[in-house]
Amino acid sequence: MQNATDTMNRTCVVCLGFTTKFVILQFLKVQTMETQSRLPRVKETALTLLKIPLLFLLLYIFICSLDILSSAFQLVGGRTAREIFQKNIVLSNPVGGVMVGILVTVLVQSSSTSTSITVSFVSSGLMDVQSAIPIIMGANIGTSVTNTIVALMHPGDRDEFERAFAGATVHDCFNWLSVLLLLPLEVVTGALRHLSHGVVKTLQLSSRDNPPELLKVITKPLTKLVVQLDKKVLTAMATEDQVQMNKSLVKRWCKSAVMKVDSRLSDLLFCLVKSFTISFFVCKHLFANSSLSDLAIGLILLICSLLVLCGCLILLVKLLNSMLKGQVSNVINKILNTDFPPPFTWVTGYLALIAGAGMTFLVQSSSVFTSALTPLVGVGVISLERTYPLTLGSNLGTTGTALLAALASRAEKIAATTQVALCHFFFNLFGIMLWYPIPATRLPIQMALGLGRYAARYRWFAVLYLVLFFLLFPLVVFVLSMAGWKVLTGTGVPIIILIISVAMINFLQSRKPGFLPPKLQNWNFLPIWLTSLQPMDDLITRMTLWCGQISAKIILCGKKQPAANPAS
Repeated sequence: MQNATDTMNRTCVVCLGFTTKFVILQFLKVQTMETQSRLPRVKETALTLLKIPLLFLLLYIFICSLDILSSAFQLVGGRTAREIFQKNIVLSNPVGGVMVGILVTVLVQSSSTSTSITVSFVSSGLMDVQSAIPIIMGANIGTSVTNTIVALMHPGDRDEFERAFAGATVHDCFNWLSVLLLLPLEVVTGALRHLSHGVVKTLQLSSRDNPPELLKVITKPLTKLVVQLDKKVLTAMATEDQVQMNKSLVKRWCKSAVMKVDSRLSDLLFCLVKSFTISFFVCKHLFANSSLSDLAIGLILLICSLLVLCGCLILLVKLLNSMLKGQVSNVINKILNTDFPPPFTWVTGYLALIAGAGMTFLVQSSSVFTSALTPLVGVGVISLERTYPLTLGSNLGTTGTALLAALASRAEKIAATTQVALCHFFFNLFGIMLWYPIPATRLPIQMALGLGRYAARYRWFAVLYLVLFFLLFPLVVFVLSMAGWKVLTGTGVPIIILIISVAMINFLQSRKPGFLPPKLQNWNFLPIWLTSLQPMDDLITRMTLWCGQISAKIILCGKKQPAANPAS
């Protein structure tokens, strides 16, 4: 009996041991499976945490490259901008003034620079406010070229490029439409000039300290190491200071001043004795000791900044595409693109407008803010309908920076500078009142969508648009303005009448074709190259293929060229 009990106990112990071992093995197996299932999540979380600082780093380099790009354009086109501003016969013509504003802003890639030059002209008495207002309008158009260039560099498929180009050109369309309506109004009534003059008269203006730099505090340490420009040389054209005008735009000598105050009172003057010590030293940037000309330095910086800008944009888009997937993309889309519930739906757009103004005031550049929006629109994070009020707010925000700069002017110049800055502010404010409050008047959105579709279908159209509207068209009108207002009117009026007539016929063809004679109910009677871009696309495609074949033949001929026979 005892042996049977011992055998049973040993059997129970063995069974318990096997059971315990089995349970432990199963537990370890479950833990291993859970650990293996958690590893991808941990890796994904770790990668996301690493991508966030990388995103901010790329954005920082992107903004710095835009700043250096602006400096490069100022070095390349600064002297040309001075010559354009000195064409008094053009500045006396409002249309010519707008073209001057566009060309100068495109040349220097900064509406702040072109506006400051205009302000210097006004404050020195070489230009009145009436002539300055069209230039300010043109500068507003010219500043939108930067984000259009950024859109051209946008990689990805046709849908992404279509969204990015539409998001960039909505700024252009708004500015062009505002100028087309407000410029004639200003010429006839002088509304902006009188309103800004009345505001300046009611204000007790006094010179303030220099405006805060805000974002430039972060970007300046890097951009100062690349290049530093002497802003006095750019504005010297207004005062006709030959000494400053003949200097290089690249700052080579920096100075620091130290004031020492003697604690002893002067017996004769009964005041503190003060002494200043000013020390000069070579500036610390890449081109401080360079013997290259401004043009050569500008071209080097232009090429390098464009390469960095393009590289940053490609990496930004790829990084955003990798981060904004699945639920993350859905959540961000809902946050950014969802409207308030009725009846407060209309408030959302105005909050976006205020946000755009505030962000632009912080970065102190509408070009930087709208250029940063372009890739976000391309990858689908922000819709074009939400981008539109953000862009309009950006236009207002950049005028706030100009107002602060005007209030920092010297006492004898503060009235003129503030009036010009207020003209800039009221121009953008009236533009928003024209093209935003009523949904039916938001024509820039429809125009940008159309441009985006054409640019996605024909990639060369985007380059043609950029060259045509920001270079060739302003340049042709500028040349006609130099010939006098009679030549400009005789050439421009028939073209304007033709454009308006075609637009009206197109509208009636789509809405009320019965109002038109049968011949005009469609454009089939015209040659196809006048009604479609397809023939031009076929021609460009054939030329591209032909150039590629010629290049390939040249390369093959170079490889097959026999080596020279050795001397006998």
